Amino acid sequence: MGQITAYREEDHDHLVELWYRAVRETHAFLTEADIAFYRRIVDEQALKHVEVWVEKDDSGVPLGFIGLDGSMVEMLFVDPDRHGQGIGTRLLRYAEQLKGSRLRVDVNEQNDGAYAFYQRYGFVRTGRSELDGSGRPFPLLHLELKR
Repeated sequence: MGQITAYREEDHDHLVELWYRAVRETHAFLTEADIAFYRRIVDEQALKHVEVWVEKDDSGVPLGFIGLDGSMVEMLFVDPDRHGQGIGTRLLRYAEQLKGSRLRVDVNEQNDGAYAFYQRYGFVRTGRSELDGSGRPFPLLHLELKR
């Protein structure tokens, strides 16, 4: 089990690369052009505009991260080589300790694995949007943690 720490600028490039590898593994519905579009947003804006917490291994290598905007989980990504090891769950628990049990998240409808993960954690669907936050045709499911 790693240590969860606040985002540090020196981890930025590693987190962008972790995001990229995770998206390649879990977002099969995106084209390479789509991934490049979102990667630029993550690199240039997204990590700097939310509260980011990073789980690192004992040698300080990031294993996963969560980005929060208030009680909204804006991003949660885990190194694909470490999926299924509890990192995402620990990051969500940490967010819940910080923000309370009213966490919300939007998940791509086509990302069955992420939707199942959030359901197992206790999130329930509260709505749906046809377009993602960038106005692209990737429907989002709106979820809220129910405790």
